[in-house]
Amino acid sequence: MVEFFFVLIPEHFPFLLEGALITLQLSILSMAAAVVIGLGVALIRLAKVPILSKLCAAYVEVWRDVPLIVQLLVIFFTLPNIGIRLPGFWAGVLGLSLNIGAYLSEVFRAAISSIDTGQRDAGLSIGMSRFTVYRRVILPQAMRIALPTLGGYFISLLKDSSLVSFIAVNELLRNGTIIIANTFRSMEVYFMVAIIYFIMSFAAARLVGWVEMKLTPAYLRPAAFDLRRRLRLA
Repeated sequence: MVEFFFVLIPEHFPFLLEGALITLQLSILSMAAAVVIGLGVALIRLAKVPILSKLCAAYVEVWRDVPLIVQLLVIFFTLPNIGIRLPGFWAGVLGLSLNIGAYLSEVFRAAISSIDTGQRDAGLSIGMSRFTVYRRVILPQAMRIALPTLGGYFISLLKDSSLVSFIAVNELLRNGTIIIANTFRSMEVYFMVAIIYFIMSFAAARLVGWVEMKLTPAYLRPAAFDLRRRLRLA
């Protein structure tokens, strides 16, 4: 135990933190791109444009039904055969973005569909364009509804990003395996990796909760967050 705190942590923790920084960069970029992809796909499917809607539905089915690790391997090892070469980091961003974007498209589609259509009709009746109605009325409410689920997917993405170690990205888990290969101290190193993942996920969960509270109208905050607290304690 003494060796763990006074030898292993000072010697190897900085290298693990370098990997954690790559994990955060990978997760944030992938989540930002996934939100854009998911929202775009959701709006296209709700617009019911025949060909585009079917293409988007096919994308959602394919990317939800194929394991993420297979998607990453195909992007990294197969795309070069058709002349598209991506570094491991950007191949990981592309794979994670497309994967999470497929799930988020259904989240956004459900959130937008939950908004009363009367609000859209009211906006159109006072001269707003359809684009303005969505931008100023529908989407702000839908984003607030979808936010808790988005937070959950981001936390999941933080952990799923460890799969990019299979395509030679030096993120947190891969840096941990490099240390294990040099020291043969698997239990201690994996324990440090787990601690870092927990800290990142815990901080992300708290941040999402804070943003959700700030976006919730003041008159709804006491009831909504008191109910959530009771459910956590139950």
